[in-house]
Amino acid sequence: MNIQIFGTKKCNDTKKAERFFKERGIKYQFIDMKEKGMSKGEFTSVAQANGGIENMINWEGKDQDTLALIKYIADEDKLEKILENPSVIKTPIVRNGKQSTLGYQPEVWKGWS
Repeated sequence: MNIQIFGTKKCNDTKKAERFFKERGIKYQFIDMKEKGMSKGEFTSVAQANGGIENMINWEGKDQDTLALIKYIADEDKLEKILENPSVIKTPIVRNGKQSTLGYQPEVWKGWS
């Protein structure tokens, strides 16, 4: 398994995801969304695996101004705006090769081996 966890240090679900893999002795790479973010390719592949860009966004997030903008700008501009503002992306994003999940989903991760 090649696990990557994209999240933030303050996100409780990200901490729970890290604990899930630690407790099982599974190595993972943590990528801090505040420091590094995701590349366009990474974001696009995760979005495809999870039903599109709309599903990647935390619509209940704190930055309602940015979320409103993302909701109403042209589709071709959405990706850039989201990548510029990684705080609007649902976390944690857990990747295992081509598979990925949004949020805390231990029942899915248990099936990965």
